[in-house]
Amino acid sequence: MAFSLFKRSGEKQPWDVKSLREAILRFIKESLQKIEGGEGGHIKELKLFIVADAEDKPIYEGAVYVHDKALFKNEVQKIADDFDINLPSDWTLDVEFTDELPAEAKRIPDLDAAFIMNTRKQVAHNAASFTAYLRILSGEAEKEEYLIKATDPKLYIGRDKKSVTENGSFRLNQFVFPGESRDGSNKYISRQHAHIEWDGESERFMIFADEGGVPPRNKTKIHIAADGKMIKLNSTQIGHPLSEGDQVILGESAVFLYTTIANR
Repeated sequence: MAFSLFKRSGEKQPWDVKSLREAILRFIKESLQKIEGGEGGHIKELKLFIVADAEDKPIYEGAVYVHDKALFKNEVQKIADDFDINLPSDWTLDVEFTDELPAEAKRIPDLDAAFIMNTRKQVAHNAASFTAYLRILSGEAEKEEYLIKATDPKLYIGRDKKSVTENGSFRLNQFVFPGESRDGSNKYISRQHAHIEWDGESERFMIFADEGGVPPRNKTKIHIAADGKMIKLNSTQIGHPLSEGDQVILGESAVFLYTTIANR
């Protein structure tokens, strides 16, 4: 089956999954071929950005093997091997469906897609300046939206500002749901419910349940935006990497949204 994707000129170009994949890989190949002098070893991150409406998204998803991302990465690795581009063993590939293509990314001709390569230095710089937002959707917190930064220390979430831990020390929550609130959602949030921290290795924010946020106490659940699944955190040792649009449910019905887009 062939699909028609709009060019910027307003014309339509028929694509099927295979031809679209070939067009994307051809552009990536051309970009990688420009790397000379062993510079491929400095590449840490390849990122593909796609803007697609409901009609076009399925063909893009098929083209980049969205349900088995390792397959698309293998295709890129074959290109690198064919042209003796020595990508490091820990290079990463990220495919992101977005509402707008980043200005710094290179547009792929005739497609609503763009590509960018980042070196280790660029990734480290980008990570250090990375910010995101926690937007309260249900329940009452001290703020409607919280800004979080990759450089922040561990950030605690809980009912009320201060609580006493099992060893007698005080824990200070940065994301506070007041216990005296009239909002019934707050009473199901533990004083030591969860925390968020930046993981430098994966370069993502992680959420961990604390003692009050795992069974048999109050729950910590995540509604994953990418696939609509719901997961529950059952251990304080195993966290969940947050992605755009994920919703975190604390207790019974307090909810916050994780996003990199500021509320305007």
